[in-house]
Amino acid sequence: MQGNFHTISSLFFVDCGVKKIKKIALGFIIDRLTNSIQNTISGDSFQTEISLFTNSDVKLITKKSGWQFNWKTELVNNSKEVYKLTIVNNPDIIQGLISLTIRPDHILMDLVESAPFNIGRNKIYEGVAGNLVAYACKLSFQYGFDGFVSFTAKTRLIEHYEKTLGAYHFGGHRMIIPTASAEILVNKYFKS
Repeated sequence: MQGNFHTISSLFFVDCGVKKIKKIALGFIIDRLTNSIQNTISGDSFQTEISLFTNSDVKLITKKSGWQFNWKTELVNNSKEVYKLTIVNNPDIIQGLISLTIRPDHILMDLVESAPFNIGRNKIYEGVAGNLVAYACKLSFQYGFDGFVSFTAKTRLIEHYEKTLGAYHFGGHRMIIPTASAEILVNKYFKS
């Protein structure tokens, strides 16, 4: 644990050295950790794929259709990478989106959003947010960051993220997903 705390400490100090940018506290709900995404009515699981969100995808994501964030703004920000979650062989229906910043020693989740039809009591699929967070962890391993992912959480969801993601509350609103928790998430969603 001391090794992890040292790494977490360095993450915090790297973040403090970056110029002040307004942080959005994330409010995504981990409804269920599934092996892919799961239909809430039938219980059927559907294999997913995560790919880059592109300019041609922007027309599918509007506030008018219920999306909360301006994903076009995220897309044009060259310091961020935006990914979409879709069901295999159904790339035109976006199940969720995630915006990431690659930091020197970890991945920062800037935004995470499930599609409007995957939120609330009448949602179609469970596991969307968990799938996206697991992908951020997978990228962190690929970049050599030992799975470390950070994000800013809404106060009321800090305990939720500790329980569902194994995230560590670093102070204030900052949350960090450490190596052991990242491995669990990646193994759940990305078996190969």
